[in-house]
Amino acid sequence: MSLKNSAKTSLKNAMILLFIGFLVLPIFWIFTMSFKQFVDIIAYPPKFLFSPTIENYKQVFASEFPRFLLNSIIITGGAIVIGAIAGVPAAYALAQANWRKKEDLAFTFLSFRFAPEFAVILPLFAIYQTLHLYDTYIGMILVHELIVLPLIIWICRGFFSDVPGAINEAAIIDGATHWQRLRYVYIPIASPGLVSAGIIAFISSWNNLLFGLVLSGKSTQPVTMGILQSMTFNQIKWGEMAASASVAAIPGIIFAVYLQKYLVRGITIGAIKE
Repeated sequence: MSLKNSAKTSLKNAMILLFIGFLVLPIFWIFTMSFKQFVDIIAYPPKFLFSPTIENYKQVFASEFPRFLLNSIIITGGAIVIGAIAGVPAAYALAQANWRKKEDLAFTFLSFRFAPEFAVILPLFAIYQTLHLYDTYIGMILVHELIVLPLIIWICRGFFSDVPGAINEAAIIDGATHWQRLRYVYIPIASPGLVSAGIIAFISSWNNLLFGLVLSGKSTQPVTMGILQSMTFNQIKWGEMAASASVAAIPGIIFAVYLQKYLVRGITIGAIKE
């Protein structure tokens, strides 16, 4: 029996390692490719030992890529701020509501995220041209709310619903208003959910390509469009593209790592409050 359990454990560990390798290998490959010269990138069989160079990164930062990076910071940051201001109270309202259609309304919000972007992009383009929102930061931030807002509402609603009813009733007895309960009770207890929603929304917005491809112009093109600048009519600059992708991934990694301590703190606060 112990031999059978050992075999199962070994198989499970092997599957976990295989899955981790499946996730990590493409990232590792792109990162190493960003330090390769073109001849090493196209070499067959692939070269694992090569003389590293930072020329690809020099070319990236000498181009307009830093502007694309700044555009993405403005667009995604603005979308997260507006999404949090509008989405957190909406999630609280859906968690507190007792009327029958609240689940339908919650699913409607979520359906905005599930709907294919290709289904709305052409009407949005026509609307943006009419309202002069094309190639503007306001227009890009608003369209990214289609990504950010549903995620924040749906995730935060689940965490708000898990807040113990006894705590909410105690706050009501103390005379707390809805805003006071949201600020002093629900947000501290559900802070892990808020952080998780922020991380997921940030990554989803940061990595979006279609909205930037259709609704942005020279002034507001995001970092995903910046990566595509390495593709020319006669050549794909694989090294520069890999370097651009590596640099573009850094803000998301920093965002997740920096907020990790707040995530742990939020879990601790929630445990103490409960």
